[in-house]
Amino acid sequence: MSQKEMLAEMPPEKMIEMFTHKISSKQSIEKVIEKVPSACEENKFALLKTYVYHDIVESKGFPIDRKVYIYEICQAKSAAAMLTDFPHFAIFMPCKLAIYEDKGETIISTMNMEIMLKAVSSNPELFNETTALYSTLKSLMDSIS
Repeated sequence: MSQKEMLAEMPPEKMIEMFTHKISSKQSIEKVIEKVPSACEENKFALLKTYVYHDIVESKGFPIDRKVYIYEICQAKSAAAMLTDFPHFAIFMPCKLAIYEDKGETIISTMNMEIMLKAVSSNPELFNETTALYSTLKSLMDSIS
């Protein structure tokens, strides 16, 4: 079975699970988002932009019944190395961290980079650096959960 056929038969929920890494927290979303700036600093990520997404969509006339925060974060050294050798990866940058409410829990999620990083395995140094970045990002997520 081809990858295209596999994806066509895959339920949408499973596909989303495949492309995301998420953890849940029993802490309130307010407590979790409060930790983001210091966790970014401690893990050497620049916090580039914060979106209070529920406010953004509400301001456009589409209120939602949950809080959603999206953070754009970056480790510039890794980003520069990636863009030098693989400029088509620009679409995946900067790294995103999403924090939202779902069924009484606070969810912390990001893109599952393991799938994407296989594409750079031809450059072992970059692969190792970006694999370490992803590991650090997951540790950051654990630290705020």
